[in-house]
Amino acid sequence: MPATIIGGIKVTSVSGNGTVNMGDVLQIAPKSTTKANSGAGGGNTGDFLLTNTFCNVTNTFDPDIKDSGVRGNN
Repeated sequence: MPATIIGGIKVTSVSGNGTVNMGDVLQIAPKSTTKANSGAGGGNTGDFLLTNTFCNVTNTFDPDIKDSGVRGNN
C-alpha cells in the first residue's frame, strides 16, 4: 500500500547486509544472521536516549544447536 511521508527520513548508516526499503515490498529475506547477547538497554540506538536499569541479568544459555537457516535465501 503506498504511503505519503510528511516528515523527514533519517538513515544514519547501513552496513554489511543491511536493508533499507523505501516503498512497497512483498518479502524481505535475510542473507545472513547473527546472535548477540546484551544487557538491558545494551542494544538501544537513537538520538536522545535515557535508560534507567536498576538490576540486569542476561541469560546466555542456548540449548539448541542451530537457530535459523538462510541457505535458501542466497
